[in-house]
Amino acid sequence: MSNLLSLVVKGGPVMIPILGFSVATLACAIERAWFWYQLLSQEDRIVHDVLAAARYNLDDARMIAESAHDLPIGRFLLAPLKLRHPTPETFRLAMEAAGDKEFVQMRKGDKLLETTVAVAPLLGLLGTVTGLIATFDSLNIGGGGTTEQATQAAGGIGEALITTAAGMIVAILALLIYRVFVSLQSQQVDYFSEAGSELELIYRQVWYEPSVNHAPAYPNSGSYPSLPTSGLIAED
Repeated sequence: MSNLLSLVVKGGPVMIPILGFSVATLACAIERAWFWYQLLSQEDRIVHDVLAAARYNLDDARMIAESAHDLPIGRFLLAPLKLRHPTPETFRLAMEAAGDKEFVQMRKGDKLLETTVAVAPLLGLLGTVTGLIATFDSLNIGGGGTTEQATQAAGGIGEALITTAAGMIVAILALLIYRVFVSLQSQQVDYFSEAGSELELIYRQVWYEPSVNHAPAYPNSGSYPSLPTSGLIAED
């Protein structure tokens, strides 16, 4: 710890924002790692249980999804299941809207990591410039250099090298973390699409199509809504 503090001091004032970006990156990585651990460790079970229940009872499937409402996959599956007798188009639209909302939440922290990747190397470069300025200010061009001047020049060079290395290290770590999270997000898009398509297929085959095929001849005599009549040609 003392060595780290000494490096920060030797790096000059530019090390302060670099250190701030490093702390923010670490905090973001920890928070997102916990988020992804919870999601990836439970989503397979949740999807399996919801799809299995949906084949026999939509209310049971809805209850299972509600029990997992604190996870993105639970909210995604719950969105269409909580509708009352939706059409397949409405069913799909509810899933797509919920999926878009969850994907936005999954990208939480990406802007911070992108900013760190872009700004941290520039801060390191700025520290290099300020360190070299300090180095040249301490030199007595054309005169005999003293030990004190040599020490000041070495300090300026050290500041330049420390800030450059620190900025690059922070940017590299942020980039690696960012790429891991982007890969997980891409996998989730495919996973959500697959689970949503299967749930929609179950709804169509098991619940919607049988109810339409067995609808009463007189709509007002049953519980099913009347079918649209637009486009029909009235007979004389």
